[in-house]
Amino acid sequence: MMKTLEILDTLISFETTSNKSNLRLIKFVEEFLSQFGFRVNRLSSPCGTKAGIYAEIGPEIDGGILLSAHSDVVPTEGQNWSYPPFKLTPIDDRLYGRGTTDMKGFLASMLALASRVDHKKLPNPLALLITYDEEIGCVGLQQLKSQLTPLLRKPRLCVVGEPTEMQVASGHKGKTAYRATFTGQVGHSALAPKFDNALHIAADFMSGLRKMQKQLAKSGPFDFDYDIPFTTIHVGKLTGGKALNIVPNYAEMLFEIRYLDAQNTDDLIIHIDTIARHFDKDNGLRNVNIEIINNYPGFDVKPNHENIRKLISITNTNRIKVDFGTEAGILSQMSIPTLVCGPGSMSEQGHKADEFITKQQLFACDEFLTKLLA
Repeated sequence: MMKTLEILDTLISFETTSNKSNLRLIKFVEEFLSQFGFRVNRLSSPCGTKAGIYAEIGPEIDGGILLSAHSDVVPTEGQNWSYPPFKLTPIDDRLYGRGTTDMKGFLASMLALASRVDHKKLPNPLALLITYDEEIGCVGLQQLKSQLTPLLRKPRLCVVGEPTEMQVASGHKGKTAYRATFTGQVGHSALAPKFDNALHIAADFMSGLRKMQKQLAKSGPFDFDYDIPFTTIHVGKLTGGKALNIVPNYAEMLFEIRYLDAQNTDDLIIHIDTIARHFDKDNGLRNVNIEIINNYPGFDVKPNHENIRKLISITNTNRIKVDFGTEAGILSQMSIPTLVCGPGSMSEQGHKADEFITKQQLFACDEFLTKLLA
């Protein structure tokens, strides 16, 4: 495992939060893989400040394995860290640093595997995919699809190494993020009842979303493989108003829907639009306007699928579904058989101050990838 730890130490030192470039990390990976004989392709972002990598080794044929990881991490601002977030700090069995669990631990293990592959003995190709901007809604992979598609062969299996404590995840919910804007009338607060308060309209709209959520929790559909077995509606941000003594004429809300594979999302959209139209003016002008700002698909693999059985036999763990989103849904839409399995715990360590991964989890991942390659 020393090679994995050495690589992880380097990866953590690159501050690849989504508001920064990841090109230093990409350059390191390019040089690292090239020395072991990989055919390396850089996939540039539209803005040019970020990039992904598709690399492969072995025969140039269909089949083999694709391993996938994202290079970006969530910010540390506003978090109280005991250790430097962008320096790997080993304390007993724990390795502290931003991204150790989500998901540079798997990326390090993936690169360590690449360093010990004997390409002359590979009957099928081994491919590696590294992306950017996964943490802001799987944006990077969606931007790279047009560049990636011509390079991809047809792997037998893709493993996305998001943290599952090395359990085999066969599904996650899809997500759509929305921006709702609310138009009211500006006025003096002493005369507030004479004006339409944009924040009040937003509050009433939010109340309608909460009623929808209660109904979903009551009547489903349900999938009890998830911790939260129903579709969820969540309001994450509400802003508006200039001063206490001014009736606000504008407000903005960000909300999301994380939906089950069995959920009829068209019905949800119709219901939300019905709530919004309740606030329309008599002259037809709308007080509430809603737009989609981001989305990514869910994915769901049948529990008796051959790939699930094989990975469970290798990991000696369980089949689960995860509540957080991954790039597996996009890869599945590209007709790539995909599962999620990686080291660390998203619920316990992901996105938190003093994020860490245990050496035991990294060792289990190294062992898993070695067996998977075999």
